[in-house]
Amino acid sequence: MNRRPFDPRLVRRVPAARRDLVLLTLLGVLAAGLVVAQATALAGLLATAFTGRLDRAALTGLLVAVAARSLVVWAQGAVSARLAATVKAALRADLLGAVARHGPGWVAGQRAGQLATLAGRGLDALDAYFTGYLPQLVLSITVPVAVLGRVLFADWSSAVIIALTLPLIPIFGALLGWQAQAATERQWRRLSLLGGHFLDMVAGLPTLRAFGRARAQTDAVRRMADGHRIATMKTLRIAFLSALVLELVATLSVALVAVPVGIRLLDGGLALQTALLVLLLTPEAYLPLRAAGSRFHASMEGLTALDEALTLSGSAPPAPTGHAGARPDGRAEIRFESVTVEYERTTALRDVSLTIRPGERIAIIGPSGAGKSTLLNLLLGLVSPTEGRVTVGGVDLADADLESWRRQVAWVPQRAHLFAASLADNIRLGAPDTPPPALAAAVHAAALDEVVDALPDGLDTLLGERGHGLSSGQRQRVALARAFLRDAPVVLLDEPTARLDAAAEAAVLSATRQLVADRTALLVAHRPALLADVDRILRVEDGRVTELAPVPVGERR
Repeated sequence: MNRRPFDPRLVRRVPAARRDLVLLTLLGVLAAGLVVAQATALAGLLATAFTGRLDRAALTGLLVAVAARSLVVWAQGAVSARLAATVKAALRADLLGAVARHGPGWVAGQRAGQLATLAGRGLDALDAYFTGYLPQLVLSITVPVAVLGRVLFADWSSAVIIALTLPLIPIFGALLGWQAQAATERQWRRLSLLGGHFLDMVAGLPTLRAFGRARAQTDAVRRMADGHRIATMKTLRIAFLSALVLELVATLSVALVAVPVGIRLLDGGLALQTALLVLLLTPEAYLPLRAAGSRFHASMEGLTALDEALTLSGSAPPAPTGHAGARPDGRAEIRFESVTVEYERTTALRDVSLTIRPGERIAIIGPSGAGKSTLLNLLLGLVSPTEGRVTVGGVDLADADLESWRRQVAWVPQRAHLFAASLADNIRLGAPDTPPPALAAAVHAAALDEVVDALPDGLDTLLGERGHGLSSGQRQRVALARAFLRDAPVVLLDEPTARLDAAAEAAVLSATRQLVADRTALLVAHRPALLADVDRILRVEDGRVTELAPVPVGERR
């Protein structure tokens, strides 16, 4: 875990943040100069006030310094807020990019709930770091240096005391920070577990209720929430203790300067204006360090999330950008050459060699978890072979331009994901500029006409989250309409008729037969009806692929 107050990876990974960081540093230098100018003007004003006259120049300087310092504080807040927004947006985009590059297996390995918590609550906690701690971190460097420089010319003995006592605050802060860091890590781990478990529970709530386990899971969530609460309170106790220690150290350090200055002033060894200047500047030297220490604890959750976000998004391998000319042709032959795919705890495919000829329709059968979906994910580029390679027209997909290849593939998953948008936008997901005639043709080909007519606003009807408002069969037909609209030479279908009733299955089957005609097609199938129109049947079991007897032409529909 990174324990530094500033992670240098941030500058490399979010270049857009550099300008704001430089601006924040310049504002910190300006603020330090204004602190010295304000104290100097106030000391001169008070010194002349004891003589019974008003120093108008000192008063004017004081007012200007106060106004300028207020403006700088406002500018620091605006810049730090913009910096926080920039960094959070960039890190969320990096996390989404990492998920897209690694595919579903990585998401499962990293736990979807943990990633959701990190991208949401975790990165939001960075606000306290960027708007609270980071500006104080800059001031904790610039202000003490400026104060020491000014006091050194005014009274060198006081400057020596300040220089000797200033390091005590970061030393005590670091000692307490180590304990706080460990407590914050425990708090974040509990929050991640709580988020992941809660997401799993919500997704499986119908199953839990059917088996009478909903109350037991509610109790489990309550126990995890209590654990997170206890960890949070331990972190807060350490933060409050550190604030007390830092205040005590700073107060004693100021007293070590103030007492000798007062004695020397009474003895006549120090001018009144100089004594006032030292007494006004000494607390300013410790104030940024105290504030930075207390705000560091408030930002620790954000720092933990920042480290995890940078680590996870940085662990993603670069997406294959392809080489010049490495653009597979979807009308060419597809070959699996001794392909093995291993996940963290299992082997999905073992030494698979397979040739798919152009225009061939192949059904893939086998028990659940045998590796059927992995075959399709290999062709989609969502999974990379651990050993062997997949080629299209002699082009290895590992070296290919995957964006170009995916534009030649139409994919119909077993659970089509629909978004909270209009029905037309859901169908045009892969082709947003599709004209209305082409959209209408895809709707008709997927047997969606009756569904569109029944909706209140037709294709402009807004769907709920995950396509709420449509049945399973209707959602599958939307996925088929997407495939028709893509008009790709390669079609991948992952159990398109699963969980459908007889009427919906008949409609989907009819549309599927039309979709795969004259195209290279791989169909993961459990229902016998899907096997009647294929050229070959492959069985996948325990990660191995065997070919069954070909379907006689006379028995095909």
